[in-house]
Amino acid sequence: MANLIAFVNSFLSYFVLFAFIIALCIIAAFVGIKLRKNKDLKDAKMAETQGTN
Repeated sequence: MANLIAFVNSFLSYFVLFAFIIALCIIAAFVGIKLRKNKDLKDAKMAETQGTN
């Protein structure tokens, strides 16, 4: 019984760590998408202002 409890404890510990890493990856992807969209918008505005000169 002690072995089962130790196994479940280790499994849950690694599962929480895995879930944390996945959450960080998802957050990083959303931040990257947002930054890229902002950069593209800024570049489009820059090209628009340079085209009118």
